[in-house]
Amino acid sequence: MYECAADGSTGRYFEMDNQTQNLLEMRNIKKDFFGNQVLTDINLNVKEGEVVGLVGENGAGKSTLMRILFGANMIQETGGYEGDVVFNGETVHFKSPFDAIEAGIGMVHQEFSLIPGFTTTENILLNREPKRKNVVSEIFGDRMNTLNRKSMDEKAAAAIELMGVSIDRKMTISDMPVGHKQFTEIARELSKEQLKLLILDEPTAVLTEKEAEALLDSIRGMSSRGIAIIFITHRLQEILSVCDKVVVMRDGYVVKETPAKDTNVEDITRWMVGRQVESSVSTDKKEDFTDAKTILKVEKLWVDMPGETVRNVNLEVKEGEILGIGGLAGQGKLGIPNGIMGLYQAGGRVTFEGREIPLNAPRRCLDSSFAFVSEDRRGVGLLLDETLEWNIAFPAMQIQNKFLKNYLGGLIKWRDEEAIKAVTDKYIGELAIKCTSSRQKAKELSGGNQQKVCLAKAFALEPRLLFVSEPTRGIDVGAKALVLEALKRFNRENHVTIVMVSSELEELRQSCDRIAIVSGGKIAGILPASASVEELGELMLSQVI
Repeated sequence: MYECAADGSTGRYFEMDNQTQNLLEMRNIKKDFFGNQVLTDINLNVKEGEVVGLVGENGAGKSTLMRILFGANMIQETGGYEGDVVFNGETVHFKSPFDAIEAGIGMVHQEFSLIPGFTTTENILLNREPKRKNVVSEIFGDRMNTLNRKSMDEKAAAAIELMGVSIDRKMTISDMPVGHKQFTEIARELSKEQLKLLILDEPTAVLTEKEAEALLDSIRGMSSRGIAIIFITHRLQEILSVCDKVVVMRDGYVVKETPAKDTNVEDITRWMVGRQVESSVSTDKKEDFTDAKTILKVEKLWVDMPGETVRNVNLEVKEGEILGIGGLAGQGKLGIPNGIMGLYQAGGRVTFEGREIPLNAPRRCLDSSFAFVSEDRRGVGLLLDETLEWNIAFPAMQIQNKFLKNYLGGLIKWRDEEAIKAVTDKYIGELAIKCTSSRQKAKELSGGNQQKVCLAKAFALEPRLLFVSEPTRGIDVGAKALVLEALKRFNRENHVTIVMVSSELEELRQSCDRIAIVSGGKIAGILPASASVEELGELMLSQVI
């Protein structure tokens, strides 16, 4: 059934009988990590076919609660949890994700868990491939069976069709655009015949607007077939569009549960952060950098980055400014910093303060006082098994010999533990990183707090030029303003030139001095941040390929 949501948007809401038995009941769930209480008396109920929006700031406990439900190893390794989980009428205690999968629970994690060298089909049916017997297997047993490639392709096609999108079943994951990787993850879960409940953790964070709408349609379709969905996202409008009810978490508690049709974005935001949050970041008075010195010049840049088109980029960056780079997905905006910093093969010419910077040489960029906060925080940005101290201090230690003590006239260098702890504590405070201590491992933080660690690592390098790509991806509404303000303060107080890539136009308009729009692999134009959304939109569509 379609109804009008509280904010006027049209969404799908099922009328469910209150007497209908719950598919899932999580009762009085508690969890602590080494004395730090992260979940307290959590109660969550989900009915068959119901779409539940689970929202909260980064660090509120959403991912930990879902890891308990999915039997994640880290929960068992840190002492388990208190409370009861009842699924499909039975009390369960999953000791591994395999137990949860067998019971009918699937989970698409915030970070990808795909095998890069395998195709879409191979990833979708991994460990569940249909086999074909042969003469050898008749003699030596089932281990000698061969893969039934035709059946695999049919099953993968059926799972993809359920999503209502088109992706290449034969493409390898390493060559695939990021949005298609997300759809591959979801198709893998849909291919499981016993699926009853699907957990989606930030599934639209890496998707374009068109791809996100296709996913929301897919969620509606799954729900109509009786599959229950727990949908975690920071895009609150999506919650109102597709969910039946909203459950709000804050600081390890459930603070609100309400039908989605009875609320709006402003209410949800207030419940999430415990205070009123302005709908937009305050806009500072912009400086005029027209006559400022050109600090970075990019000429005829091309980049060979899968899913991105960078063909002929010419760009000048003024000293001291925050230059925004925007554009539609795949048009080249992400490829520019990745190519300049040497993460992907690139050609052309880049000069910094009049000196040519060789391409395809990451260390030369770092030695030239560049820093880069990648959009791929887990794959590129973090040492997940190391402490926050090591993550934040190590690059500066390795590149600039910071945080080291010299002995015997410099023949021996050793870590300055006090200095490392001091710089880590400094950024934990400035960026409000939620953690137990500076010694906590990066992999134990929520996605948004991991993003803040990536920023802290770049800040510790004290660069002259900072590239930051999708700085608020996966960050909640309360933390977004803090991160953007930290970037502006770093620019202002340290006179650091910043090139900021973002998919959110409003974010660029609020934070940058000028905005360059990439379309068709080229710079379609550069406008002041005060330009209207319509003007910027016209540039986005001017050379779309």
